[in-house]
Amino acid sequence: MFIEPSLAGGRRGWIEVICGSMFSGKTEELIRRLKRARIANLKVEIFKPAVDTRYDENNIISHDENMIVSTPIENSQQILLLAQEVDVVGIDEAQFFDEELPNVCDQLALRGIRVIVAGLDMDFSARPFGPIPALLAKAEYSTKLHAICVKCGHIANFSYRKAASTETLLLGEKDSYEPRCRHCYYERK
Repeated sequence: MFIEPSLAGGRRGWIEVICGSMFSGKTEELIRRLKRARIANLKVEIFKPAVDTRYDENNIISHDENMIVSTPIENSQQILLLAQEVDVVGIDEAQFFDEELPNVCDQLALRGIRVIVAGLDMDFSARPFGPIPALLAKAEYSTKLHAICVKCGHIANFSYRKAASTETLLLGEKDSYEPRCRHCYYERK
């Protein structure tokens, strides 16, 4: 269970990472935390990669259709320019950002900003994905979420690609991917 850190002793920033496979609820958890920050009257800015247009060009929308307004950006450096005088920065689909994202998050945290990042920790080949491993190493808090394996019903940690493409970046939903446990992922049937 995640416990929100206190701001006692002055304004201090930190990094939180929410990771897991597809359909594990990462975006849902990100939206939940950001809405709670707004309830606490904190100024929140939310970013997503411009390449992710699956549900909406601007907003972050979970598979359960919860939504929060966001700003699509081309690269992580834009966050530093756009996140002025904020308390909390949310970043969705972090695996699609450039390798500078961990440094950007460091700079934000040093400014006293709470940074909440959500993304896939592994790609469809079960390899560490984009800047997520470096973010996990730098984060004060990490949450690993799991989906349910569609083959056997155990916890799923892998994103199995049903489509034949070998491209690392293939935007898709249930038509292209399904969550699988370790056994069912490597069985590949």
